[in-house]
Amino acid sequence: MFTGLIREIGEATSNDGKEIKIKSSLKPKIGDSIAINGICLTVTAINSDGFSVEAADETRRVVPPQKLQGRVHLEPAMMMGDRFEGHIVQGHVDTVGTVSGIKSGENAVEFIISVEPKYIKYIIPKGSITVDGVSLTVNDVYEDSCRLTIIPHTVENTLFKDYKIGSRVNIETDMFARYIEHILSHRQSHKKDLKWQDVDAIQMSF
Repeated sequence: MFTGLIREIGEATSNDGKEIKIKSSLKPKIGDSIAINGICLTVTAINSDGFSVEAADETRRVVPPQKLQGRVHLEPAMMMGDRFEGHIVQGHVDTVGTVSGIKSGENAVEFIISVEPKYIKYIIPKGSITVDGVSLTVNDVYEDSCRLTIIPHTVENTLFKDYKIGSRVNIETDMFARYIEHILSHRQSHKKDLKWQDVDAIQMSF
């Protein structure tokens, strides 16, 4: 589990399609989970200037290779007892969106992120979204995009300062919205009522 608060900007120095070498000052252990541009990956080797991770088939299917090259956001997985500051992030990328609008304001920058329409139902106004691993609040939701207002501190300390119209970004939608939609569709397809034991199972999963 992650919070969506970036701890470091590292560099993916090589990517052969399976193993990715990351240059970083972080000191993980083999087997640790680290979110790289919002993708939960497992550390498989420790190098003199960082570490290596592996990308599974599903990761390569969803995420374009460019999102695991060059400068990348890094966040180690939460440890028991860590302060919880962002929102619940699984590190499971749902889709890749595109920056379709950027507008600078007096004390913020607005970004419009376009996504496939089928994912819009999981993006909630005033809810949370993860963009390249960064926890953000959704301001408005449209038919195929959403609007985010990002403070200068976040822009300057993340890769958002480098994004341009057409930049592609990893998107993790709201976990609770996905769970609720799945439960409701499953209930409808089986024509049965949601029982209290079902509610208990949902609560225990959190």
